Amino acid sequence: MLTDIERIIFVSLSLFALGAAYKVAQRIYRIIQRGQGALGTDHLGQRVRRGLGVFLTQRTVLKRRLLASLFHSLIAWGFTFYLLINVVDAAFAWFPDLRALLDNPIGYAFLLLGDVLTLGVLVGMIALLVRRFTQGRKIFGFNKNVVLHPKASFGIKRDSTIVGLFILFHVGARYLASSVSVALHGQDPWQPFANLASNLWLGVPPAALETWEHVFFWCAIGSIMLFIPYFLISKHLHLLLGPLNYALKPVRRSLGELDKINFEDESLTQFGVSKLEHLSKAQLLDAYACIMCNRCQDVCPAHHTGKVLSPSALEINKRYQINQEGGALAAGKESSTPLIEFAISPEAVWACTSCGACVEICPVANEPMRDILDIRRSLVLMDNQFPAQLQQAFKGMERTGNPWNIAPESRLEWAKGFNVPTIEQNPDPDILWWVGCAPATDARAQKTAQAFAKVLNAAGVNFAVLGKMERCTGDSARRAGNEALFFELATGNVEMLNEVVGADQVAAHKRIVTTCPHCLHTLKNEYPAFGGNYDVIHHTQLIEELYQAGKLKDYGAARVDLTFHDPCYLGRHNQVYNAPRTVLQRAGASLTELPRHHNNSFCCGAGGAQMWKEEEHGAQRVNENRFAEALATGKNTLAVGCPFCLTMLTDAAKAAESEMQVKDVAEVVAESIA
Repeated sequence: MLTDIERIIFVSLSLFALGAAYKVAQRIYRIIQRGQGALGTDHLGQRVRRGLGVFLTQRTVLKRRLLASLFHSLIAWGFTFYLLINVVDAAFAWFPDLRALLDNPIGYAFLLLGDVLTLGVLVGMIALLVRRFTQGRKIFGFNKNVVLHPKASFGIKRDSTIVGLFILFHVGARYLASSVSVALHGQDPWQPFANLASNLWLGVPPAALETWEHVFFWCAIGSIMLFIPYFLISKHLHLLLGPLNYALKPVRRSLGELDKINFEDESLTQFGVSKLEHLSKAQLLDAYACIMCNRCQDVCPAHHTGKVLSPSALEINKRYQINQEGGALAAGKESSTPLIEFAISPEAVWACTSCGACVEICPVANEPMRDILDIRRSLVLMDNQFPAQLQQAFKGMERTGNPWNIAPESRLEWAKGFNVPTIEQNPDPDILWWVGCAPATDARAQKTAQAFAKVLNAAGVNFAVLGKMERCTGDSARRAGNEALFFELATGNVEMLNEVVGADQVAAHKRIVTTCPHCLHTLKNEYPAFGGNYDVIHHTQLIEELYQAGKLKDYGAARVDLTFHDPCYLGRHNQVYNAPRTVLQRAGASLTELPRHHNNSFCCGAGGAQMWKEEEHGAQRVNENRFAEALATGKNTLAVGCPFCLTMLTDAAKAAESEMQVKDVAEVVAESIA
């Protein structure tokens, strides 16, 4: 099909495209290699299958914005299949006799799939372009004063327009080329849509059709060659790096697990992240994988309530700054601008509740929450910059072992009259109850501890508490960026626990139960890095076991009408969803779900050390937004499974002057066995 001149042009364009693409790809690789740590490459086969599975099923895209996601999936599947189509078309252009290879069932399937996906890509692309330019301000906009790279606003629209029009041009040209081929060679039952378009060429002489076939071939092939280098610098690189990001993510115990800083390593000169090169390789790859779809922003409690935080803007700003400084970064030079000056404002850094919603929702496995917490580490440890209100909590955790600044000797005051043995009184318990700072020291949360003690005793559980030996796990210190304080608390607690119950509780068949999901998360997911390997469960999980074992009796008829709020660190961070619901129902509760529940639950506003500071300025308080949702259900009780949620939602109920009661699951159970 190709003339000698066309073959020369084809080879020249191919060399240009591949050479330019190689140069850009090499720079991207070098930039990512500037990052700290390593990408996950162990169990490579499993990782490849995971990445391919995510891409082929598009399951991470399709879980929200169903109609738009369906259009996106059509484009992703179709455009990827077009990689094969373009190779086949080029081969046929060079060697026309190869067309005979399509005269078999596999060839027929190839033709049919290509024809159907062509229509899917065209329809999907037109729909998304219309959506971009009619609803773009609403879907892809940001709150006022959100930091956005100066090149991002125009650049995103430019990329979307260029890539959208290219796809329409490329796929449309190939579609027309197929229709001309059908007009030349006769109807093809395996290309129904090309057959339909072939009617455009009725009456056109064969010589003219051959000319048009050449024209459309070059429009399709030529455009893809010219587009390849641009594709690698556009946001649409996520088509390749999104699945790769999924495949290469480091394995974590939970989405909220943070990396340990080894303060004993004297060679370390930087703690946390302040510049691009301080980010991990995974965090740099996140910037390239980002779709810029704003799904993370949609579910962010800070952004939803009018704060200046946008996890989406953070990733977008990283990408545009990397593009701007790419040559220098690839060459090993230091980044010229701190992240706090172009990626995210200090106010936004401190607005994050570490709820993990942005991580859970991301279709390409980005983790903006980790970036924010690493930036906090740098602000606290390197610059001594943090909200003044946190100082009191830091002092409390350091001096008294709890952020309430209550003397350790008072940690068991709540237990008077409730038959709560200490580890000294019962040195061989089946269950070691880690009470937690809030249930031990906060007046409202103490009622949760008392209710759980009542449940344990009613079920005949052999348990003990640590009493004054128990200190804060350090969750709030770590989420606030004070890794040095967390390191001190974690090493001390691990040393104490290993002495009390053994260095490996999992092997010893000993379990820790917590009343607080933040304690659960830290003991279970973050203490292993410090030598503490424990079998840790939440108190709702233990209560569920007690019901299943017949040690607690079902209440029977419904006695309380309630709704349940999923705590972030119980649900998203640790995937405990069923236990609290089962327990509530067996305790006689008629349960109605909140509109946002399970992994779509909305934060109470206390996580990420927000409990110890004033909330950043916004249109609404996070806890009041969540409570309004609960109030709208018309139920008389809101059940929770976290002392922080209990405090925040109780405060919101008072602010709303509502009679709706906020109770821990343990309180609901204790009332059923009164």
